[in-house]
Amino acid sequence: MISLFGSNKKEEPEAPAKQGFFDRMKQAVSRTRESLSSKIEGIVALTRTVDEASLEDLESALLTSDLGVLTTTRILDALRDRARRQAIEGGDELRDLLKQELRAILETPLRENPPAAPPAGGPSVIFLVGVNGTGKTTSAGKLAAWYRARNRSVLLCAADTFRAAAIEQLEVWAARSGVQMIKTRQGGDPAAVLYDAASSAKAHNIDELIVDTAGRLHTKTGLMDELEKMRRTAAKLILGAPHQVLLVMDATTGQNGLQQARLFTQAAGVTGIILTKLDGTAKGGIAVAIAQELNLPVRYVGVGEKMADLLEFDPTAFVDSLLG
Repeated sequence: MISLFGSNKKEEPEAPAKQGFFDRMKQAVSRTRESLSSKIEGIVALTRTVDEASLEDLESALLTSDLGVLTTTRILDALRDRARRQAIEGGDELRDLLKQELRAILETPLRENPPAAPPAGGPSVIFLVGVNGTGKTTSAGKLAAWYRARNRSVLLCAADTFRAAAIEQLEVWAARSGVQMIKTRQGGDPAAVLYDAASSAKAHNIDELIVDTAGRLHTKTGLMDELEKMRRTAAKLILGAPHQVLLVMDATTGQNGLQQARLFTQAAGVTGIILTKLDGTAKGGIAVAIAQELNLPVRYVGVGEKMADLLEFDPTAFVDSLLG
């Protein structure tokens, strides 16, 4: 087993964007916002009062943004109930009511699923899981930089020993963000490198241990068994570990990714989502579908290629960015 420790001196990362958090989120969802907002404007352009025909048009707009059938049905039922009790007057009121519904859906899993607390004085252990190609290893590096920016010590564990170049890719991110890393050779035992990483994190009083696991599908029984072995290994060394299991999802896959998330949740005990490539799709509504259908909180969103382009998810900022 090879242990590699980077310097505690932080390398100079790319300069953070000068834009504020809200502006960055707004830019990330620009494609979804342009599509959804233009359709909402069209819905109410010819009538002052929102009627059933308008709501049917809104239903189509929400489905196009990949909110999904269940989420769209919930929202439309709430709006129809409101319309029966009190007329919805025009586009501004429709937009405000829609924002209320979206915020309520997104806030519920965040409130009901807080991250498990690490033991006193021990590291918080975070597993990143998902299929290859979603940006999992990149997200591990960005998450390390996110914690470092908040003065948390971080150790990266390169437990994706199956994919060619995964270890080298994570090593680059470790150097860029100035964090330490534990690795082994390609094809090595992931549970063994995790054991070394967890032991080192405890010995060096590390705050956050971020574990990059092998890309896997729920149908890959051997890989899922390996992940379960890693969970047992972490729990033996650190009380309650892993404290978070974050599924990395590619936002551009939309509803196709939702089924993947459902299966991972069953097999891997997922506790939250990192939604990548949000800036590259008009299907940003998938964040709402995840919250509604899986009751899983979106914890972070990827909004670009740079190291600082990982944002902690904020439902209010997301909804305000989406609907203006």
